[in-house]
Amino acid sequence: MLRKGVYSFGYASPKHEDTVVSCVSKMKSTQFLLSTALIFLLSGLSMITACNKALCASDVSKCLIQELCQCRPSDGNCSCCKECMLCLGTLWEECCDCVGMCNPRNYSDTPATSKSTVEELYRPIPSLFRALTEGEAPINMMVVSFPVAEELSYHENLVSFLETLEDQHQNVSLTGNSIHTSYDNTQSTEDNMCTVVYFDDCVSIRQCKQYCESMGGSKYRWFHNACCECIGPECLDYGSKTVKCMNCLF
Repeated sequence: MLRKGVYSFGYASPKHEDTVVSCVSKMKSTQFLLSTALIFLLSGLSMITACNKALCASDVSKCLIQELCQCRPSDGNCSCCKECMLCLGTLWEECCDCVGMCNPRNYSDTPATSKSTVEELYRPIPSLFRALTEGEAPINMMVVSFPVAEELSYHENLVSFLETLEDQHQNVSLTGNSIHTSYDNTQSTEDNMCTVVYFDDCVSIRQCKQYCESMGGSKYRWFHNACCECIGPECLDYGSKTVKCMNCLF
């Protein structure tokens, strides 16, 4: 004869159930508060230091959740600086101000979309670039073609920008006297088209250079809002100065 209670295996008392429900509720509440705090922190940093949320939010959130960027160098405490830098990786230069690791950048004078860094690539592969940009555009990219004459209209302002960088000994690669090249033969450029590629999403300057190299591009332009433009072999200068990255316009 079986004793009472033999079939009660797995039965949880009401008190035990209440305890489990309470623990789950507390965990959800903690996660919600943490997420809210991260959003508030990023929003606050964005307003104060012009932190680029579009580029940095995901990685900054990851590093903050792991508590790798909690110290404050401005207060003389840099105990977590190395761990924070390793966590942010290639985004360190663009995102260190989002976590208070470096001095905030002042973007109030000029919009980030009106500033850019350009560089010629060491070994372009024109045939590869043409093959990748002909026909239907690859996913997550936008191919834009425009007359070379339109591209050359940007040249005058660009010369001043590049000469300033040269004076400051910045690492901008230039071939020969390319920034002083004269474009007097406008007739030969009227029918030529300059083809460039914009990536839809924001990327770091290192990623921009790597992507453009992998496409066989001749040069690249990285806008300071993190929009990347790869410049094709037919372009005589540095492509377009207009930001056209679908998910990285501001």
